[in-house]
Amino acid sequence: MKAALIDRYGSNDAVSVADIDIPTLGATDLLVRVHAASVNPVYIKTRDGKLKTLLKYRFPLVLGNDLSGVVSDVGSRVTRFKKGDAVYARVDKNRIGTFAEFAAVRDGAAALKPTNVTFEEAASLPLVALTAWQALVEIGRLGADQRVLIHAGSGGVGSVAIQLARHMGATVFTTVGARNVELVKRLGANVAIDYRSERFEDVAKDCDVVLDSAGGDTLVRCFECVKPDGVVVSINSSTPIGPCPTMRTFSQGSSATFRIAFKQVFTGSTKLACSKVIPAGIRTIPPLTIQSRTRTYSAKPPPLGSNPAVTPTFL
Repeated sequence: MKAALIDRYGSNDAVSVADIDIPTLGATDLLVRVHAASVNPVYIKTRDGKLKTLLKYRFPLVLGNDLSGVVSDVGSRVTRFKKGDAVYARVDKNRIGTFAEFAAVRDGAAALKPTNVTFEEAASLPLVALTAWQALVEIGRLGADQRVLIHAGSGGVGSVAIQLARHMGATVFTTVGARNVELVKRLGANVAIDYRSERFEDVAKDCDVVLDSAGGDTLVRCFECVKPDGVVVSINSSTPIGPCPTMRTFSQGSSATFRIAFKQVFTGSTKLACSKVIPAGIRTIPPLTIQSRTRTYSAKPPPLGSNPAVTPTFL
């Protein structure tokens, strides 16, 4: 079969289309003839090697997490699906490989494709929908009559998150470019904030949940939007922090993330507990300096990966 793969980390030059063997089926696997597969930013990070500390892949590596297609064969213990079923799935993170003519999918990771959507529409859904669900429901615990700020509302995750939040009865604020204001309103956003002309923290106040997908300075500013005991969830990559009794933050790390977190701790407004660490591989990070209005604090963190028994979790 033909597949889009990489044999090393790098730019688009590292990607090639080659003939490889059809995947071997396990007892609980489906062999799916792929009709469509989605493209998400995480694949660029995978291709570039930005996730190699967290996810240990072997080369050659076929890219792609989402798919839709038709079941071509089933393993001996599969009972929920049969040959000819139209399905869609987000494959397990240690078994990516949907940019191919065939893919092996664990039966628990697949579902029957709704009859009222195309294969292309179905393939676009799993990763972004699961991310939105995990961020808002499982981590954010969003409920009716709460307020949520969703960044990048016209993007893949944001467009699903808006609809999910409204379905749950929440009031939805979202950031968006001017050309997509009407789109996010049709999706259910109560307040659309043009991030080019407005500061979102001046509009979205006292939110119960904030979903950030940008990281950096945007993530820092999110803390001005969330109320005490609220939740800031970031899906923009690497070191999870939390939970905290006053403000639970789940982020994936940058120096800006740590600066705002440590500032909250030093001023006494937030208690912080590190629940996860990156596994061994990155050994040290530089000391951090946190500026406050009256004093300068310095903190020298322990080496990352110093507790290899603790493993990270992912959205």
